[in-house]
Amino acid sequence: MDGTVLVADDDRTIRTVLTQALTRAGCKVHATASLMTLMRWVEEGKGDLVISDVMMPDGNGLEALPRIAQERPGLPVIVISAQNTIMTAIQAAEAEAYDYLPKPFDLPDLMKRAARALEQKRKAQVAPKMIETPRTEGGDLPLVGRTAAMQALYRLVARVMNADLPVLISGESGTGKSLIARAIHDFSDRRTLPFVVAQAADLQGADGPSALLARAKGGSLVFDEVGDYDDETQGRIVRMLDALPDPAPRIMATTQVDLSALMEAGRFRQDLFYRLGGVTLAVPGLRERVEDIPLLAEHFLTRAERDGLGTRRFSNEAMALVRAYAWPGNVRQLENTIRRLVVTSSEEEITRAEVEFVLGNQPAIEPLRQGGEGEKLSTSIARHLRRYFDLHGGNLPAPGLYDRILREMEAPLIEIALDATGGNQARCADLLGINRNTLRKKITDLDIQVTRRRKLM
Repeated sequence: MDGTVLVADDDRTIRTVLTQALTRAGCKVHATASLMTLMRWVEEGKGDLVISDVMMPDGNGLEALPRIAQERPGLPVIVISAQNTIMTAIQAAEAEAYDYLPKPFDLPDLMKRAARALEQKRKAQVAPKMIETPRTEGGDLPLVGRTAAMQALYRLVARVMNADLPVLISGESGTGKSLIARAIHDFSDRRTLPFVVAQAADLQGADGPSALLARAKGGSLVFDEVGDYDDETQGRIVRMLDALPDPAPRIMATTQVDLSALMEAGRFRQDLFYRLGGVTLAVPGLRERVEDIPLLAEHFLTRAERDGLGTRRFSNEAMALVRAYAWPGNVRQLENTIRRLVVTSSEEEITRAEVEFVLGNQPAIEPLRQGGEGEKLSTSIARHLRRYFDLHGGNLPAPGLYDRILREMEAPLIEIALDATGGNQARCADLLGINRNTLRKKITDLDIQVTRRRKLM
């Protein structure tokens, strides 16, 4: 392997061992015990890879990662730390580290990871980020997403992981609310204790609440779809929460409906609402993170192949339809659709016609089938936005709609313009009427892959 590696660790022995190993492998190495020196090298444009400790005499390596990403987008960072806790790993993932290794680390393993990072840097291909719980067997939905909405959710989950606060997880059916609750438990310091999901029926009878607490012990207790509980059941929960044993379980709840609206309508107890809502996690619907759809689709195709269902891939036209579809059933519907496509497709490449057939005659697909031939762009946008609002029923979409819509319009515009100009960024910027540096920033921010096809005359 080749490239320049920046090593930052206050342990002289580790610096020496890494310097010798990387040099023998063909790399140039700059080693330091100072985080300040490391950041100066980064700002000067040195290095193709950073290997950094967390606790340094003059700062925290994890806290420096956002600054490194800002100064040098795409520069991979491998974090090594003696603080080998799950939280350290989560924090490293939050900060978008390329990889994380606890000390003491296996040197050959670190060298393999460094080689992969350098190869990725050379190819300028940013690997999709996936965050999954340790338990992904069966029908679990993956916590996968690189969009701002999902990254914000991951950061909030990490912050509340070990906080002694109740957590209310809201979101539409199929978004993965239960999996979020499971992730909070599995990554927390309660992970060795029971994880209990309670339904309304579990709270009935004189011994219902006490039996639940006995099962949960000091672990986690989740009230599933608490918005559907009747007033009597809500009252039982209030009384239970007012008399929790020691040690008390972590209390969480999931809901598809807006509890504040139910409370205002007199259908949900105010005292229970405030007992459950210590921290609220809003899980976005799939139509609010369209850019994650190809990533999720690839994940489900890989899972299907691993399960022996065959190797499949989407044609460009088929993936365009998958991206454009509203997915009212969210990630769960996407998973079921892809598994059916894998089974029913006659060829390795899944066609647009096959996607249309599997989705059937659902209202949400009819506008996409019609294609809008001859339709003004503004009319098409208005139709899609109206459908987007209609899918929320009487509720409003999540805040930040303006930026989300602009991002969804901006990304395909730039991608198509780049394709039309053969990947020539200067020509593309001129075509769009924007500064070339602005275009480069948007390409990075929107994670657009640029391929030079031919030289334009």
